[in-house]
Amino acid sequence: MSSSDFIAKLGDWIGKIRGRLTPDQKMSEISWFRVGGVVPLLFQPADEEDLAFFLKNLPKEIKVTVIGMGSNLLIRDGGLDGVVIKLSAKGFGAIKVLEDHRILVGAANPDVRVAKAAALAGIDGLTFYRGIPGGIGGALYMNAGCYGLETRDRMVELRGVTRLGEIVKISNEDMGYKYRKSNAPQGVIFTSAIYQGFTGDPDEMISRMEQITDRREKSQPIKSRTGGSTFKNPDGYSSWKLIDEAGCRGLQIGEAQVSELHCNFLLNLGGASAYDIELLGETVRHRVRENSGVELQWEIRRMGKFEPENQVNEFLDGEVFVGKV
Repeated sequence: MSSSDFIAKLGDWIGKIRGRLTPDQKMSEISWFRVGGVVPLLFQPADEEDLAFFLKNLPKEIKVTVIGMGSNLLIRDGGLDGVVIKLSAKGFGAIKVLEDHRILVGAANPDVRVAKAAALAGIDGLTFYRGIPGGIGGALYMNAGCYGLETRDRMVELRGVTRLGEIVKISNEDMGYKYRKSNAPQGVIFTSAIYQGFTGDPDEMISRMEQITDRREKSQPIKSRTGGSTFKNPDGYSSWKLIDEAGCRGLQIGEAQVSELHCNFLLNLGGASAYDIELLGETVRHRVRENSGVELQWEIRRMGKFEPENQVNEFLDGEVFVGKV
C-alpha cells in the first residue's frame, strides 16, 4: 500500500489534524544511530489535544510506535509498520517552575535542558540528567539514570494519552519502576511530568554539571553516532568490563564498531546498517557468554523489521561471526 493510499484509508478526520504528517519517513533521518528503514506515516502532534484527537480516531488495528529523540533506539532496516509518533519541542517542550521546588516539564525536552533549567531555578536533584543523552519521554519510560540517581527518585507524576485518546495522570508508584524499565500502562504516550527537587545553589549545580560533561567527554564517545549505553549492567558486574575481557574492544563488523574509548558503546562509523550494528551487538553477547558465562541484556531498544535474509538471532544462535578487529 502506498503512503497516499494509507493516509486516504484513514478517513476525512485526518484533515482536522493540526500537527505535521510526513508520509514515507526514513527513520535513519531521525535516529541518533542514523540507521533504519521507512515508516508509512510519521505524525508530530501540535499539542496534547491534537495527539488525543489523532489516537481517538486512528483505527485500532493500526500499529502505533512512539519515539523520542531516538538516542537509545535501534530501528531495523526493514522499517516499521503503521504510524510513528514523535513529539515536537514546540508542542511538548514547555518547562514551568512550580512551588515547593517542583518543576513541570514537557516530554519532548532533552534531559540536559531540564537539568539546566532546574539548576537555574535553584532546584537541586536533577543534575544527573546532564549525563543522559536523550529526552524526558524516554527517561520516564526507561527509568533513565546515572551517577547513583534514577528518574524514579525525582518523578512525582506524569500525564499521558492512552491509545483510546484519553488524557490520564499516572503516579510514580503506578509506573512500577525497576532498573532501566517500567511497567507503564500499555499504549500510553507520555506528554509531561512533574519532578520534585530541593533547594540548591545555582552556581554550584552548574559547576557540578560541567564536571559531569567533562567526565563524559573523557570516558564516552558522545560525539559519535551511537545509541548510548548498549547493554544493562548485570548484577555484580560492569558490562564494559565483561566486553573488554571477552576481547571485543574495537571489534568491527562493516561500519559498525565497539568503541575503543568505552566498549559498552556501539558506533556507526559512517556507513553502517542497522543489521551491522545488531549483528555486532549479538556477537558481543555471544563472546561475553562464552568467556564469562554472563548473558548481557540489551539496554538499547530494538524495533522494526529485518530485511529479507538479514535476520540476527540472539547470541548468534551458535553461529559465530568473527568480524574484523
